[in-house]
Amino acid sequence: MTLKINRETIPTEEIIYSGVQEQGVELDYILPDYFPDIFRLVRCEVIPTVADYSIVGSTLSYELSCEIRLIYCGEESSALQCITQKQNFTKTVELGKTPDSPSTFISPKTDHVNFRAVNKRRLDVRGAVSVKICVSGEKKQEVICDADGMNIQLKKAPMKYISQKLCADKTIQLSEETEISAAQPPVLSIIRCNMKVNGIEKKIISGKLLAKGDISLNILYASESGPEPFELTVPFSQIVDMDGIDESFICNVTAQTASCNITPIADKNGENRSLRVEPEIKLVCRCVKISETMVVCDAYSTVYPCETESSEIHTQNPPTVYAESFRHTAKLAEGEAVPAKIFSMWCSPKNINTRLGNDGKSVVISGMLTYSMAAEDGSGSITMPDRDEAFEETIAIGDDISKGTVSAVIRDIAVSYNISDQGILTARADVSVDITASDSCGFNALTDLNVDDSAKKQRDGDYAVKLYFGADNEDIWDIAKRFSTEVEAVMEENDLSDTTLENGRMLLIPIKE
Repeated sequence: MTLKINRETIPTEEIIYSGVQEQGVELDYILPDYFPDIFRLVRCEVIPTVADYSIVGSTLSYELSCEIRLIYCGEESSALQCITQKQNFTKTVELGKTPDSPSTFISPKTDHVNFRAVNKRRLDVRGAVSVKICVSGEKKQEVICDADGMNIQLKKAPMKYISQKLCADKTIQLSEETEISAAQPPVLSIIRCNMKVNGIEKKIISGKLLAKGDISLNILYASESGPEPFELTVPFSQIVDMDGIDESFICNVTAQTASCNITPIADKNGENRSLRVEPEIKLVCRCVKISETMVVCDAYSTVYPCETESSEIHTQNPPTVYAESFRHTAKLAEGEAVPAKIFSMWCSPKNINTRLGNDGKSVVISGMLTYSMAAEDGSGSITMPDRDEAFEETIAIGDDISKGTVSAVIRDIAVSYNISDQGILTARADVSVDITASDSCGFNALTDLNVDDSAKKQRDGDYAVKLYFGADNEDIWDIAKRFSTEVEAVMEENDLSDTTLENGRMLLIPIKE
């Protein structure tokens, strides 16, 4: 009699690289002739984005773009002037090995920025940007799914795993012209633009993925009467080619905001009363197919000595995304520090950390919320101050996610404010957050099985049945393996319907010849 073994190859995921790269940002800028002299610096921002990336062999290359936006006032007018410059950097990362079917996560953020006026016509900016990078790859693991012969006994369990993964990124640039309302003043320059992508609808049509949604733009522009807010929504509908996709795939589509070019357009009177808006976003599409197989997690022979080798297989289930929200309030100023007029207020997240709650059914999100505003102080000067507020929120999910890992992305922050009768400026931020729970299952599976048929097992006596007192919650498999008999025989002899003993009891163990 020979032992026949059936094997199956299971794809698993492994982290190839996880780390942070830093990039310095320096700008020595002389104003063009058509800009007024610098009288007072108001604000400077460095906005980093990753335009493109690729993996060739064991090297990751990506293009880092940093937009420097510096705002100042001239001496003869309180109208804001905005200088915008871009710096591009080509960065590389040695991953250490070549990943198979890689998944790449790249997230840049501004660490700090300092700026000063060298003289009335010259600006100096120094800052730093850091880029968080994580690359995972697919790893093949061969496991035993069945065996027959030589009185072999198998303990099997079902295992779900990602059998196929499709990835596609598509960068889209939209263009739309819009008019500001008649009640708003003409546009002098664009101060800032905040983009967010609202909920994306997805649908599989004829082997392609259709993604639909819209982009909300919150624009702040400079006018002769001060900063002026303007809001706009731009819809999009895109078809993404993903070879082999069908209805059996589970798809997740997210959007990363890249840039937005905004150009004021003059009317026949020479006033900028229209805007050409060109937002650019990247659609990140990840689709997976889930398969299930029976895997052997333990084995023994009732007659012959047997040796097994096992390995813990880590399989990645499709992540579950929870759309949640919380509210944060902050006292920003009081008394004379309260601005005379507030044109616009917004809030940005910074240094967000996520961890599981102690109960396994909640997520703790902490970090910093930076409240910013465009305002006018008591002297009539335009200011754009920031205030950092630490926060920590516990959000109940309901589902048990204790065996997985969690991450959070703040999708949107809606800010409102109030000045009380006591002269206290209080801001309220309604924060929308997407919490992703990724369940990585560790499964102990047999990878090798050898039966020695040169000699049979030695019994400690000549008997057909043995008495054994089973412990609470003891597995019948462990009992049968200890006595080299069959699980079915033990259950039949003792009239058991469950493979786990609920309460300790005396058992009759039939011994196989």
